[in-house]
Amino acid sequence: MSPRGRGQAATAGAADGSVASVSDLYSEAGVDVEAGDRAVELMKAAVGRTQGLQVLGGVGGFAGLWDASDLLTYSRPLLATSTDGVGTKVAIAQRLDKHDTIGIDLVGMVVDDIVVCGARPLFMTDYIACGRVVPERIAAIVSGIARGCEETGTALVGGETAEHPGLLDVEEYDVAGAATGVVEASRVLGPDRVRDGDVLVAMASSGIHANGYSLVRHVLATTGWDLERRVDELGRTLGEELLEPTRLYTRACLDLAEVVEVHAFTHVTGGGLAANLARVLPPGLVADVERASWVVPPVFSLLASGAGAEVVDLEGTLNLGVGMVAIVPPEAYEAAVAILGAAGIGAWELGRVRVEVPDDVTHHQLVTGTKGVRGGAVVMQGSYRAS
Repeated sequence: MSPRGRGQAATAGAADGSVASVSDLYSEAGVDVEAGDRAVELMKAAVGRTQGLQVLGGVGGFAGLWDASDLLTYSRPLLATSTDGVGTKVAIAQRLDKHDTIGIDLVGMVVDDIVVCGARPLFMTDYIACGRVVPERIAAIVSGIARGCEETGTALVGGETAEHPGLLDVEEYDVAGAATGVVEASRVLGPDRVRDGDVLVAMASSGIHANGYSLVRHVLATTGWDLERRVDELGRTLGEELLEPTRLYTRACLDLAEVVEVHAFTHVTGGGLAANLARVLPPGLVADVERASWVVPPVFSLLASGAGAEVVDLEGTLNLGVGMVAIVPPEAYEAAVAILGAAGIGAWELGRVRVEVPDDVTHHQLVTGTKGVRGGAVVMQGSYRAS
């Protein structure tokens, strides 16, 4: 985790003829080289706990090294890669001055996208841009990333901390990351495996995760809700609820795919449940999702009321309690729910996949894939059950 791009300790002539250190001039411009170095020292232990024998070189190099010898055991290894951030959820962390969980969100947004195709994560890098390097704050952010990497079996092999004075305010920062995984070519999951009659197995979210926070912040601004106030239906403060880290599904999904036949996964992130589910369906198939199959967690009902809307109006933005979905054949359903339950993840039948029948539903009921994917469609049926 090297703070690259910092000034070096050279000297230069000042206007009055004295000799000034370039690092002093850099500091006057708003970049603190020493603070960056202190941040690296503070994060070393957390990063080191994610690294096994495959990681070479330790912390502080220009690039992370990962020994790929294990890939020789694959017949045809395919590398999977993903990159993402956590969006404006960082603004909530900044308002509460609590920074040790936002990194878990980052791992969830990046690594669980890789898992969707059945890939096992190998390593990850991160990037933190900030207005001012506060070593303890940077170390707290990275400690969260490291915790997420430990939980998902991902080595944190490197990263960057960049100080951008004048571009970001002194208390502002943003985080992003990228990860690489591997999957045997013959075991890639996706639309081509999905069949008529397959069961949709929903996996409960831990809350809002890290999508839709522009809407959340809009509700906060218009209602004037205090993040420190305790909300009885949440059982804690509003701020604590909004900072609840993203649930990590990595190990549970990989274990599930080892034990039962899984045809596809979908990670419910930006765009909500229907749009992300449609991305992993082949053309000609429709997934019928029963809204009444689960109770929408109270935070979503609270946000809907604050927005002056119904819960259904949020389904294209927030996950509404479903963070990941597995698509399995009917005979695998009971085992899948049991395996996920043993991993501490609530799971239930969300609906079924069927062949699309022309004109059997009105156009406004159908949701098709997003992000350029032309696949199947999803029909959201019935009404939500609020808690």
